Amino acid sequence: MRLTLKHQILIAPAAVLLLMTLLLIFLQYTYMDLSRKREQAEGVGAILMGITEANIAARVMDDSVHQYQALVKSGEASYENLDALLRDLDQAYAHLASGLDRLQKYMVLPEEQAQELARAVEAVYPKQDEFNIWVFTEGLEQLRPNLLKLNEQTKQMRKDSPPPNSKDLDDLTDRAAVVSVFVLGAAIPIGILLSLFFARGILRRVQTLSDSAGRIVRGDLAPPPAPNPVRDELDDLALSINHMTDQLIRVVGTEKLLEGAEEERRRIAMDIHDQTLCDLSGILRGLQSLAPEGELRDEVCTLEEDLLRAIANLRQLMDNLHPQTLDILGLGAALESHLERHLGKGDMPEYHLYISPQIDEVGLTRLQKLTLYRIAVEAIHNVIKHARSSRYEVNLDVCGDHVVLSIEDNGIGFDLEQVAMRAGRGLNNIRERARTIGAQVRWSSSRFSSGTRFELTLPVPAGGRKED
Repeated sequence: MRLTLKHQILIAPAAVLLLMTLLLIFLQYTYMDLSRKREQAEGVGAILMGITEANIAARVMDDSVHQYQALVKSGEASYENLDALLRDLDQAYAHLASGLDRLQKYMVLPEEQAQELARAVEAVYPKQDEFNIWVFTEGLEQLRPNLLKLNEQTKQMRKDSPPPNSKDLDDLTDRAAVVSVFVLGAAIPIGILLSLFFARGILRRVQTLSDSAGRIVRGDLAPPPAPNPVRDELDDLALSINHMTDQLIRVVGTEKLLEGAEEERRRIAMDIHDQTLCDLSGILRGLQSLAPEGELRDEVCTLEEDLLRAIANLRQLMDNLHPQTLDILGLGAALESHLERHLGKGDMPEYHLYISPQIDEVGLTRLQKLTLYRIAVEAIHNVIKHARSSRYEVNLDVCGDHVVLSIEDNGIGFDLEQVAMRAGRGLNNIRERARTIGAQVRWSSSRFSSGTRFELTLPVPAGGRKED
């Protein structure tokens, strides 16, 4: 199964991030292990200090009691000696209790042993008023085996959990450094290899699409194969290029058809002008050279009038086939001539025409000029036939990089929501003609109190001014 494009792009940095995350986890674990060992070393040290302090305190108590017993046996004991003994025992008891508290803070004792130790410690508490040297001696005898047992437990704990030395710390640091260098050294090549692997496939597909687009630009309208099924964004792009090429083929075909039709109309108009119109003009000159009398003269005049009317009709037909004014004077002059000759009569609606002076400088092709002329004539005739207006305005202007043709009337208008659904031949002709030159058309409400506004927008290249 092919990965999507975004996943192919993200997989290389994701792999590098995964390796870096694993490295961070390893370093964190190493740091936690080191911290745990340090805490254990601190606990063992505190236990050793506590048991040492308790042993020293017990030994001080034992020595003080033996000295006092010797004084009693020699008969030299006094109250001063007893007070000094009690003071020494009280200080030693304080150190004993402090050392055992520190020990039990880091060393968890069984409940039975803890209770026994507490009773032994309580037995050696030097009571000032009820002090009995023999009872106190028994308490020391009871305390001694508890301290010995604690000593054995401390030795075993130190044996089981030896404190880390400098060599252990160096080994741990070296291991962390080696793993870090290895992971970093592996992450970079892995990321590069994954990027090159996926980039190669992406670039190959992009190059294929670029080649297809280049062929289309050069005029080879063979569409690229449409992917089936669509798996990622590049497949979407290939499918879009395929559909675009199909539409371009249809548009170009329509454009070529219109160009061919317009060229044929132009050729027919030239043939009529160069042959038929010349022949009729020759016949007219022959009739005019005749000088008959009587009834024959009237018939010749009638024939002359009919021939003049036929020549005028042919000239109008030639202008409809291909307006010569468009080729000679330009788009603006052709529109103005058409309005003056055909729509400037007294029974026609009043019109206002504005042609931008820049319209002939924007580099319009012959097909674009002719198409704009045909669309304008069709839209104006729609106003005359259907709008029932008393006034309309025709504007042909250049706005930035667009040529804008607008025709606006004050007639009855029509339902704008149904414009796209209407199948009238005139509207469809306007849409198709506009599509062939890349223009957009729309109908909207007029700025008059009633009526319709038709607008065509044709993009032209920036700076595309005609030099000839």
